[in-house]
Amino acid sequence: MWSRLPKSGAIADACGRALRRSLPAVAAVAALGVLGSGGWASYRWLTTSPRFAITAITIQGTHHVAQGDLRARLPIHAGDNVFADLADLTRTVRANPWVATAEVHRILPHTIAIEIREHTAAAIVELGELGELYLADASGHPFKRAELPAGEGEGLPIITGIERPAYAANPEAAAATVRAAIAAWASWQAPARPAIGEVHVDPHGAMTLHTYDPVIAIQLGAIGPPGEPGAPASAFGARLHTFDAAWAGLSDAERARARSIHLDARPDHVTVAFAKD
Repeated sequence: MWSRLPKSGAIADACGRALRRSLPAVAAVAALGVLGSGGWASYRWLTTSPRFAITAITIQGTHHVAQGDLRARLPIHAGDNVFADLADLTRTVRANPWVATAEVHRILPHTIAIEIREHTAAAIVELGELGELYLADASGHPFKRAELPAGEGEGLPIITGIERPAYAANPEAAAATVRAAIAAWASWQAPARPAIGEVHVDPHGAMTLHTYDPVIAIQLGAIGPPGEPGAPASAFGARLHTFDAAWAGLSDAERARARSIHLDARPDHVTVAFAKD
């Protein structure tokens, strides 16, 4: 048995070779440990050092968003570390209903920069039987409750006839209807035509325009404005041409007594209803 055992010199040589082969791995592990410790120490220093305390939070792109109110809601304030997590800050900014998009980034060593793009209101949309009014952008999507006493609806058309259940069931279809109403209102604008305050759309897509003073219901029928599916520009233009001809043929007294103008599908047919004397 003793004759089969390796000599002590051979055992020493084998151990030496094994140690030499393991030295690179041991060195690598040691180096990683040093780097990890150094990285953690650097991270701790960056996130706690007063050298990187926030001294300014800049906000750009606001017109309707009140910067004072927004700053009061921010989870980060002057004196906090500039390397703080920005995810909560970004969510807070984007939660404001006027904010369409928001980007937040650091400007080292002391600044947090917030860049905002706000919604642009294109119409007021009435949703539901209770008459709740919302601001909608050019895409046709409502984005916030309209605060009329604050002047948010000034100069905008009111679009009615869209039921809340229909909007909830198919928001994109409802948005297309709002876009059609906005386009109809925009196409209507001309000095010779009475100003329109409301665009009513019934469940079948028929539009009725309501003037301010005198109050006249102008029934366009089931036709959308140019640019919407199923509504050729020539057909919509023909309705406007028919109205212009009928309106030009009325005297000032007749215009004051007019209560509704129905534009038929045929361009040479128009019906005017007058108030009784």
